[in-house]
Amino acid sequence: MGKKRINLLIVDDEEQFLGSISKSLELRDFNVIAVNRGEKAIEAAKKNAIDIALVDLKMPGISGEETLKRLKQEHQWMEVVILTGHGAIDSAVECTKSGAYSYLQKPCGLDELLETLQAAYKKKVMNKQQIEEKKMNELLNISISSSPREILRKLRDMDKEG
Repeated sequence: MGKKRINLLIVDDEEQFLGSISKSLELRDFNVIAVNRGEKAIEAAKKNAIDIALVDLKMPGISGEETLKRLKQEHQWMEVVILTGHGAIDSAVECTKSGAYSYLQKPCGLDELLETLQAAYKKKVMNKQQIEEKKMNELLNISISSSPREILRKLRDMDKEG
């Protein structure tokens, strides 16, 4: 079996950039879904298992920052990288507070972009594994020290959390 391809959602209203960056990343073994508006990104993320989203900050319709917030809210394991030509320190701080993994300025070199996307994917996988490991340890502790009814109640509670 080959290496797992990273599912990447790219959101940018500049059609030419969107096309060229999509092709470059597909050649480097990413599964790319490219859309030109934040609203389309949110819909695409509902229909596809996205690992990382690369989101432009300034777009018509909902902004990149709002797109970031909604993606993080609805998909807890997804990492979001902001890529913009309109960068400012305050917007970088806001995006980081909203859960962005990283914030890159256009033009961004392909090597820097690839490194950032790979690091974001690694973080996603590690976070998910740590949470799953923590849940497994909790399950083991529950099964050792609880009655069958208490085990079922705690399992329901854990399922609601995540």
